[in-house]
Amino acid sequence: MGRIYLDHNATTPVRSEARDAMIAAMDLVGNPSSVHAEGRAAKALVERARGQVADAIGASGADVVFVSGSTEAAALACKGRGLHGAEVEHDALKGWIETDLPVDSSGRVTVANPESSVLQWANSETGVVQDLPKGLAVSDITQGVGRLPFAFSWSGIGMVFLSAHKFGGPKGVGALVFPQGTDVAAQITGGGQEMGRRSGTENIIGIAGMGAAIVAAMRDLENGVWDRIEKLRIILENGVEAASKETILVGNNQKRLPNTSCLLTPGWTGERQVMGLDLAGIAVSAGSACSSGKVKASGVLQAMGYSETDAASAIRVSLGPENTLDDVTRFVDVWTDRLAKHRARHG
Repeated sequence: MGRIYLDHNATTPVRSEARDAMIAAMDLVGNPSSVHAEGRAAKALVERARGQVADAIGASGADVVFVSGSTEAAALACKGRGLHGAEVEHDALKGWIETDLPVDSSGRVTVANPESSVLQWANSETGVVQDLPKGLAVSDITQGVGRLPFAFSWSGIGMVFLSAHKFGGPKGVGALVFPQGTDVAAQITGGGQEMGRRSGTENIIGIAGMGAAIVAAMRDLENGVWDRIEKLRIILENGVEAASKETILVGNNQKRLPNTSCLLTPGWTGERQVMGLDLAGIAVSAGSACSSGKVKASGVLQAMGYSETDAASAIRVSLGPENTLDDVTRFVDVWTDRLAKHRARHG
């Protein structure tokens, strides 16, 4: 029996379209900054991908700056601007902002001054989706791209950023998106690539993969793939609730990503759950993947009012397009069996 991957919020399998695009890009010899034919071919590939990203998120007339991922984009967007956010933001942002915006027990953030605030679109741990106010300075849309409809041009947001590996692209490439004419201070200087906002020879292989992946992801969204995934998530959660009355479905009363379940079972550590499921061939996580492999109490859940002990007793299950009803059924069966063994040991 093969392994089941249920950790798509950490990273997604590379789509075949992205793989094909990257293989083709490997055959391009030129540097995108060179003016000869080989350089122009490489530049054309970068610009094609730039247009694919802009079109996919409704960013007509916007600038798309390619970077190494959302962590770099967060620094480029927020460093030195004195912005405010909440403790539920991703760690990539929290080093550049004041984390003083209030969070309620459902994970909702109150934003009083959008023009000086950042707000993630969807939380990677709980799946809770925020209402993004007009005039918001910056939004991390990483988890929502390709899973929920979004139109940057209509959003009224100053800047947004995303990572390719969250929608079937390669790891190590992402983008910061903002209206043309926006003043963005470069954090990496040198040759002036990416319109002077991010110097360094472009990662044309990764960029090609990102462009192809986002086109395929938007096709899935339009074809109702995530509606099917949401139905699987509901089946999974119903199975968990039937097996355990004490387990909390975090954010269950809020709009959530169609694929994300945060399951908190008091007294049963997320670390033990992750390890037990892994031994049974199922990959889940105990929170954000950006903690260098550490399993610790979720700061997101603590910001929502859960105790440190309870926050350490949660796992995140995040589904993807390749998952099936059999995958969900097997998860529920294995998780229920492990819970019974935990109860037998601890009463």
